[in-house]
Amino acid sequence: MKHIHSEIIQFRGTHYDFGYWQGEKLKNSWTVKNREKQWKVRKPRFTVEESEVKEAITRFAPGIWDELLGLRDALDWPMERVMMEFGGYRVDYKRSGCSIMTGDGYFIRNYDYMPKTYEGRYSFFQPTDQGYAIIGPTQRITGRMDGMNEKGLVMGYNFMHRKRPGDGFICCMIGRLVLEACANVEEAVAMLREIPHRHSFSYTVFDTTNQTYVVEASPRGVEVRESNVCTNHFEIMTKENRNHLVDSMKRMDAINTQRASLENADDAFRLMNDTDGGVFSKLYSSWAGTIHTSGYLPKEMKAWFALGGDQTPVEFDFANWLGGIDLDQDKIHGEVDTDIPFVHMEDGAYWSGKK
Repeated sequence: MKHIHSEIIQFRGTHYDFGYWQGEKLKNSWTVKNREKQWKVRKPRFTVEESEVKEAITRFAPGIWDELLGLRDALDWPMERVMMEFGGYRVDYKRSGCSIMTGDGYFIRNYDYMPKTYEGRYSFFQPTDQGYAIIGPTQRITGRMDGMNEKGLVMGYNFMHRKRPGDGFICCMIGRLVLEACANVEEAVAMLREIPHRHSFSYTVFDTTNQTYVVEASPRGVEVRESNVCTNHFEIMTKENRNHLVDSMKRMDAINTQRASLENADDAFRLMNDTDGGVFSKLYSSWAGTIHTSGYLPKEMKAWFALGGDQTPVEFDFANWLGGIDLDQDKIHGEVDTDIPFVHMEDGAYWSGKK
């Protein structure tokens, strides 16, 4: 078992100042060092013009562009590198797993991915210039793989495939754009129809009305359905699905067959996080091991978070934090059953030329 942690990030202020502050913290970090070694092995082919990325981002959430500028100035990087690392537009993204279920007042998700990509940051950001405050774990610094905003909108995504990518945003930046700019599921669905999608993912959105929509999105189209469970296959755009869906179906069946016995959000969290529940995955070397389980209770404005399986989640009162009460703790701790290094904690979280 590997002991891991996520750093708790708390910031109130402008997007630019948030970016600058994050850049200062990233200097000489393992995250940056490992990424630098990664690019030496896999030479980036990033040729998108700054004006194109700026126009794409500011169309939906202009504050995020200011955050990128802050990162640029703090790290003293050329804007091309900032866009490649943190811009989330027309860049590559690896495959992943993930399972999501919703119920009366709750949204629970397992984030299944590769430790070498997991940056271990759980963010509280309350902007003073524009956009909604957001709580949730980060991906590629500016992106969010799941989260809840101050209006009680919750979002999480599930990987489908990377075939035939388009000119658009990757999943974690799409998650950030939705939480930054949308107040409810209707606004989120409308934005997800409009956003250009780089790869094929499902985005599950949920809010204080208990309404859940699963938005099936690919570079070739978007479909919307109502559902309270989502794993790693489309149910409307089935022609987009991968050929091998056994694991995705298995996790969906595990959720659906046990749902009737769940009495509350705690039971749902245990179903997702317990390693013997049929949903939690240990396929870390296959880019599909459960690293964290998130829970969001938008009516109560509370969030749960656990690193690894069989864990008691840490509970955050987002309403209190929005009211100005900072957290005393600076890290969330957990255990993951893998020997693979984590990008934010140790050397070696990159790929050799052979792997």
